[in-house]
Amino acid sequence: MSTLSLRLPESLHNQVRELANREGISINQFIATAVAEKMSALLTEEYLEGRAKRGNREAFERAMGKVKNRTPDTHDRI
Repeated sequence: MSTLSLRLPESLHNQVRELANREGISINQFIATAVAEKMSALLTEEYLEGRAKRGNREAFERAMGKVKNRTPDTHDRI
């Protein structure tokens, strides 16, 4: 594990402290989780953009053509 010195405005630090206390976790754990969540969001966006670039409309239409046309189950209807 590594150490990181972080400068926060006092107001932000106070809010982080309060939220961490509410969650029953340390400020370090709160910030590490927040960073992990942000990284996950950004990396997911990059992954989906890459997948979209590799997409092929004709292949999609062929695959969808194999799906039987049927009425959706009651819980799936809009």
